Formats: sequence, C-alpha cells, structure tokens
Amino acid sequence: MTRRGATESLMTDGTTPTERLVAFSDGVFAVIITIMVLDLRPPGEAKLSALLPVWPAALSYAVSYLFIAIIWINHHRLLLFAHDATPALVWWNFAHLFVTSLIPFSTAWISATKLAAGPVVAYAAVFVMVNIAFLGYQQETLSQASDGELSPSTRRLTRVRALITLGIFAMAACVAFWSPWAGFGLVCCVLLVYLRPRVPGEGLERHAHRVHSKSIPSAKTDEGREIP
Repeated sequence: MTRRGATESLMTDGTTPTERLVAFSDGVFAVIITIMVLDLRPPGEAKLSALLPVWPAALSYAVSYLFIAIIWINHHRLLLFAHDATPALVWWNFAHLFVTSLIPFSTAWISATKLAAGPVVAYAAVFVMVNIAFLGYQQETLSQASDGELSPSTRRLTRVRALITLGIFAMAACVAFWSPWAGFGLVCCVLLVYLRPRVPGEGLERHAHRVHSKSIPSAKTDEGREIP
C-alpha cells in the first residue's frame, strides 16, 4: 500500500475517519444530555410534597432522555455499516446532530408551560425534523453496506419504519393544536416502535463490524514499514 493509500484509510492520529465521526457525535450527545439535565430545578421546600408541582419537568425529561438514548443507539448501529466518512455522510450527521440538539430547548418549553398546545406542537415538530435528518443519515450509511451485510428486504423495512414514525410525529404535531396531551401521547407511542433498534431480519451488526475492521489494514509505506 502506498503512503497516500495508507493515509486515506488511517488518520495521522491512528484513527479511521468513521471512528473520528463516532467520537465527535458521542461528545455532542453527551453535551445535549448535560444541557437537558441542567434545566432540572429542585423544589424550594424540603418536603416530598414539593415534588408534585414539578411533574411536568420530570415527565418531559424522562421522555426526552429515552428518545435521545434511542437516537444514540440507532446512530451507533447505523455507523457499523459505514466504511468511509463520505462528505454526504458527514453533513447528514451534522444535520442529525443539529436537530437533536433542539430537544433540550423544546423539552424545557413544554415543562415550563405544563404541556401547553404551542410547546407540544413545537416538541413534535422537532422530532419531525429529527426523523427527516435520520432518514438521510440512514440512507447514506446503509448505501455503503453490501447485500451480504444487509438484505434488500431489511433495507426496505428499515426505511418503512422510519417513514411510519415520521408520519406519527407529524400527526402528533397536528393533533397537539387541539389536544396537547393526545399529541404528546402520540409522540410517546414512537418510543414503543424504537425500543428495539433492529428491524425484523437484521442481526448483522457484528458481521458489519468484522467487515469494517478487515477493510482497515495496517498502514504501510512502499518499503513495507508501518507509518508511525
């Protein structure tokens, strides 16, 4: 392998482009959760009954935390199928992280207003944008997987599931205009769909990881010496 080919598969710090993408994304997810936690405020009284008025904050935080966990799990799972950090993948990843970073803002709003109509509409709209960005990110990562890693039928099921949840989020945003609680309930229903990240027929993450590892040989120069 030439020096140029080696540097294309191995960065100067010994990491691959996709590993750097994973590290950056994990840092952003950690910051998003931290920001959301900082919005939690303890009661001003030393009584257990003082916790009752903060139930909107507790509920919205729990739901949003679960959603961010699910987003991170799916983000990690899909990157197992990516062998190269293409420009399209990098930009879709940035878009996905950007709209995900809006979750703490919308969570704080529905908490402060005790699930009023406008904030719940905005909350559901944020997840509509998250799903749209996720669809693009998913398409780009899975386009790098071979049929041996992911069958065509599983690709279709994965895309259909994302489209269905996108429709539920859009419906929740519309319903929330008239019934905020019903809209919020529809948003929570999507949690049930994504509690299992894998779709039926998928179980090839380890295979994808092995193929990914094999596609990154030791970087060597023309003389056969490893690049430091």
